Amino acid sequence: MKKIILIFCFIIVSSNLVFSRIEKIKKKDTLEYKTSEIVVSALRYPEGIIEVPLAISYISMHDFSFIKGMGIEEPLKSIPGVLAQSRAGGSDVRITIRGFGARGAGDRSNSGTSRGIKFFLNGIPQTEPDGRTSFDFLDFSLADNIEVIRSNASAIWGNAAGGVISISTMPSIKESFLSLSAQAGSYGYKKLFAEAGSDMDFGYLYSSVSVSSYDGWRQNSGAERTLFNLGLTSVLSKKTSLNMFLSGVSNKFNIPGPLTQTTFDNFPDSANSVYLSRKERRDNKAVQIGLNIDHSFDENNSLSAMLFVNPKYLQRSERNTYRDFTRYHLGGNVNYKNKIEITNKISNTLLVGIDEQYQDGTILFYSLSPEAGRGSTLKDNKREGASTSGAFIQDEIMFNDEFSAVLGLRYDDVTYYNENFMNRDISETRSFSRMTPKIALSYRFDGNHNIYVNYGGGIEVPAGNETDPSPYLGMDTIHLVNPLLEPIVSTTYEIGSKNIEQLDGSFINRLNYEAAVYLIETKNDIIPYQGGKFYFTAGKTQRFGAEFGLGTRMFKSLDINATLTYMNGKYKEYKVDSVHYDVNKEGKFADFSENRIAGIPDLIYNASLKYTPTWFENMFLELNYEGLSKYFADDANKFTVPSYSILNLRAGTAKPIRITNGLGLNLYASANNLLGTKYASSAFINPEIENGSGLPIYLEPGLPRNFVFGLSFEWK
Repeated sequence: MKKIILIFCFIIVSSNLVFSRIEKIKKKDTLEYKTSEIVVSALRYPEGIIEVPLAISYISMHDFSFIKGMGIEEPLKSIPGVLAQSRAGGSDVRITIRGFGARGAGDRSNSGTSRGIKFFLNGIPQTEPDGRTSFDFLDFSLADNIEVIRSNASAIWGNAAGGVISISTMPSIKESFLSLSAQAGSYGYKKLFAEAGSDMDFGYLYSSVSVSSYDGWRQNSGAERTLFNLGLTSVLSKKTSLNMFLSGVSNKFNIPGPLTQTTFDNFPDSANSVYLSRKERRDNKAVQIGLNIDHSFDENNSLSAMLFVNPKYLQRSERNTYRDFTRYHLGGNVNYKNKIEITNKISNTLLVGIDEQYQDGTILFYSLSPEAGRGSTLKDNKREGASTSGAFIQDEIMFNDEFSAVLGLRYDDVTYYNENFMNRDISETRSFSRMTPKIALSYRFDGNHNIYVNYGGGIEVPAGNETDPSPYLGMDTIHLVNPLLEPIVSTTYEIGSKNIEQLDGSFINRLNYEAAVYLIETKNDIIPYQGGKFYFTAGKTQRFGAEFGLGTRMFKSLDINATLTYMNGKYKEYKVDSVHYDVNKEGKFADFSENRIAGIPDLIYNASLKYTPTWFENMFLELNYEGLSKYFADDANKFTVPSYSILNLRAGTAKPIRITNGLGLNLYASANNLLGTKYASSAFINPEIENGSGLPIYLEPGLPRNFVFGLSFEWK
């Protein structure tokens, strides 16, 4: 492994020296070129992507026109290190970054949510204080751009060992426009959505609305969602700007559940019989309001503050109960930034901030009626609250616009508040806290490519629905929170490089790449048991990985983009007391040390060819090939999820066909899984065993061949 790391590091350094030499020759030959700078907020303030010493990808959603938009997997598949899979073709998506989040497919409320990754929408946290993220407000067909941080970002963003995904719906180009779109596709998919923006005297106003429905290709997999967004950005004065956002959503989706290998092979469109009998589903309604204000005291000092409130009403049929959740989620942050020029060649940026999130509310557990609705018997009445508080300091010093160093330190405290109202003798509060460091160095060979190294700590606490005590240890009448759980503590060592360059050559017009190699060591990795019915922590795990992404445009008409991810994940120290499966086996241990980590494939790959003819620039044709290697679904490495590769085809307008001077028409069509490959899009980790057959119940079939058609009218 050390040889692999050294070879990869040599390749990164050598490639940068080669690019640097090419740049000098290009300047010597006076060949003109231009760079399109991409600005990101990975360090919590705007900075060029080439300057940030982290593995970060930027997606302009204009490159993904007319995506299906039911889930959020389509654009994320094009990023190295990210595994994004639609579990049933709707809004329920499995997402992992460098293996974090791999446990998030299971029986315990894991549908429609992720773990270990922090999500933001217009700067508003979508991730709850305990680390869970619901995708209710996320519709990528309404997004303008996406930033994905793959490096461990806990020292900057808090409880997010697996990185950060930040989505913006506000258009980057502030112009007045109106867009009306319609889509239809296989298995009853329908969607209508509209967007409008207006440049006014007091600022820029943006709004969008989408209404979608999906019958589903499997039994009990239909979904429907209505989403509304409103955004306003305004300059109050020369020194003060204001951003306001309002969103509302109603999101309903059914859950077909996992299958055994036999059922997967013969009846992949069927639902899990238990899930079908209970009509397992989610019905989520929520509103989100956010306010952000930025104020500059002078050219060196500025202050930003954000507040948000997010009330929710959630209903579920889950694990043989009907559940009513009433929750409110609120919080905010305050950041102070000082930027000074120490000398003509040295500058320093200091950032100090605090974050606070709080969520609380009650859950009513009812019996299920014969129709799988709310029964007449109230079985339980609980309070589940959580808060996360964080304070951080970060300093970035830059020398001669070439070399920079970032030092960061953050303290986080996550606290759970649990109370049983049907037995007021039972209540519990438990806190997890951690100090997280960050050190990163970056050297820019020129304005287009760099090399960086970073060291960072990470923290990830168990989600609230992962804290129940084991049901196999008898009736625990003392604890509401599993006393054996500890937070995941991770350490990441990383070296990487990236290049973003626009060229004016007749052969190559654009060339960019990103590469990274890393080693992640973790303690207390959280592992699901019995398909996610309860959770415990492994001793130590280790992940070695390498990521590479390449993008180029040739002959001004052919775009080639490819990503490759390799990861080797192992349990280094991991023993399981068999009492958690059978009380009669107390003291008998299963040793899974040196086994592969469940849920993480060795290889993930994605490649696309997009052709836009120079003689007819209105149209494009794109071929996409994606897949991954096999992986294990259990700690004992007995159950395998098979590898797969699928082929997708898209065609449409590269730019609007002008009907009048202001009115344009866009058309789109896609054939997904063109060859009709049968594959598992997700798997339950450490699954339950079916009575009678002895087979694990763990495979979730991916969508067969399907089609989507769309059109939109755009007025500017």
